[in-house]
Order: sequence, then structure tokens, then C-alpha cells
Amino acid sequence: MTDHVTEIEVEASPIEVDSLPIELYKALKIANVVSGGGEAKFVISEGYVAVNGELEQRKRRKLEEGDVIEFNGEFFFIDFQPQVDFTPEYHQPSSPPAVPVRSTEHDLEPAVTSKAKKATAKKEAKPKRAKRDENTGRRAISF
Repeated sequence: MTDHVTEIEVEASPIEVDSLPIELYKALKIANVVSGGGEAKFVISEGYVAVNGELEQRKRRKLEEGDVIEFNGEFFFIDFQPQVDFTPEYHQPSSPPAVPVRSTEHDLEPAVTSKAKKATAKKEAKPKRAKRDENTGRRAISF
């Protein structure tokens, strides 16, 4: 007995996927030939689906690019379309080269931080409060 392979040409619609492999029931959902995953699993287990010309009853059968699915008189093929990332890459700017600095005697004084400078500036900006009256303990009111 000899195996005889017959090739036929059919018109098939693409099922575009962005990752491989894809499970058979998911491919039927993407092709929009079933209303949901439960229905897809049911039609597969009942023998209504063929993959590459052979009856397939495994719901989670892994499909690769180019596999042909037949269901309800229609043909579909897996078309792999990798997802393209349009996010621009961030390149950190290079830092300028380090320049040697000569130290002098006044450079050796302790550095005053910006917080300390701000605190000093606030103290200088505040008006002096009037002294308290020795008898009443109240401050004088000035207008």
C-alpha cells in the first residue's frame, strides 16, 4: 500500500497572532468564528475542527505559523505578526569629562549647605520683636 498525498488549493483567511505557539481554541476565538472559549472547546471536542487536513480533538493543540484550520466549511491559516515596540529608547547623556581642580587654603573651610544659607537668610529677613513689658508681660503693639 502506498501513501498518496493529494494537494488541494483553498482560499483561507489569516488569523493574525503576535506570539507563537497559540492554542487551537484561542485561534478560533481570534478568528471570531465562535462566541467564546467554551464554545470553541466544545466544537473541537465534538470533532468539528480539522488542522492541516486532519480531524483535531485536542483543545489546546499548539499551532505554529502556516498551520491551516478548517471549521464549518471555512479555512484559516496562522499568520505570525510580531508586535513592534514604538517606544523610543532613552539614552542617558554622557557626563562631561572630569577636570582636576587645584585647592587653595580658603577651599579647605567647611562648606555651608544651601539649607544653612536659607535658614540664615530667613533669620535676617524677620523683623525684630518688641520686648515684653516687665509689669504686664505683654509685647508692645506697633502700627
